[in-house]
Amino acid sequence: MQKTQDLHVVETRPLVAPDLLHHQLPISEAAAALVAQTRDRIRNILYNEDRRLLVIVGPCSVHDVNAAYEYGKRLVKLRQAFSDQLEIVMRVYFEKPRTSIGWKGLINDPHLDGSYDINAGLGLARKLLLDLADLGLPAATELLDPITPQYIADVISWTAIGARTTESQTHREMASGLSMPIGFKNSTDGSLQAASNAMLAASRPHHFLGINKSGLASIVATTGNPDGHLVLRGGKQGPNYSVQHVEAAAQTLVKQGLNPRLMVDCSHANANKDHGRQVTVLNDVVQQVMNGSKHLIGVMIESHLVAGNQPIPRDLQRLIYGQSITDACVDIDTTAEMLQSLAAAVGQSAEAVGRH
Repeated sequence: MQKTQDLHVVETRPLVAPDLLHHQLPISEAAAALVAQTRDRIRNILYNEDRRLLVIVGPCSVHDVNAAYEYGKRLVKLRQAFSDQLEIVMRVYFEKPRTSIGWKGLINDPHLDGSYDINAGLGLARKLLLDLADLGLPAATELLDPITPQYIADVISWTAIGARTTESQTHREMASGLSMPIGFKNSTDGSLQAASNAMLAASRPHHFLGINKSGLASIVATTGNPDGHLVLRGGKQGPNYSVQHVEAAAQTLVKQGLNPRLMVDCSHANANKDHGRQVTVLNDVVQQVMNGSKHLIGVMIESHLVAGNQPIPRDLQRLIYGQSITDACVDIDTTAEMLQSLAAAVGQSAEAVGRH
């Protein structure tokens, strides 16, 4: 008989069951409480019941769990220092969407050598999230593969659906069943239509194909997620973080019956791919906060121990410790200054509201 299947497949390897990984790396009561409480605080910010701002900050992607943990130890001190003004959540990204080709992230290729040891990647990812939670540091991520949430979503407080996947029905369905607030990024062309459609779709119930905790193929039924919101990340036409862009986006959301409160991504097209320009974007947001903007819920910042980025060298011993291998980041000291100015703006805004 003529072969009609697996013509381009060379191998299939069994995937560890989510239940088994959870058994090997269980979430503690303290970590579960941190996740649940952080999600609640983010929702309160989203619905303007908490006047603080949400800050999603950390490496563009995690490739070295030791460096990420060290970064987390620095960040948790800033989280504590600015807790009255900011809800700081560490950006812990394990999956990278690719426009063409490139390294797809720690879960897909944890050893950076093309061995694609995904089972090891899932274990490394889950352990890092638990270690950060034990520090008292909640985590945010972008969920790219719809199977991944079964392994790590219980330790995630906020999720992004990226510019390339916001249009995807699969990701909208997945978002409808996730347990945390979700930021939908505007499309790479800068338009808001796909993100607002995604927010609407994800807020509704869905039935779709997935896996259960035992790793069995399953039909997943969801209730819909009411806590979607827009993330402005700029686009091909340029940045969209100015007060005019924020006002226009809020009005668009209101017309569609969606929550008009939104987040600004200081990186990506808003910074024109120049990591140093994140400071400029943040300063603009600071001004908007001081002027009493009612639409901003927070910001995203790409930040690591060392500024800039680096290609993956053939000799992995030559990797610069604490520097991104994907998008360039600001360093942790610059990050501290950015957070300080944002916290000060929130404080001044609160005082102004108090005087009135």
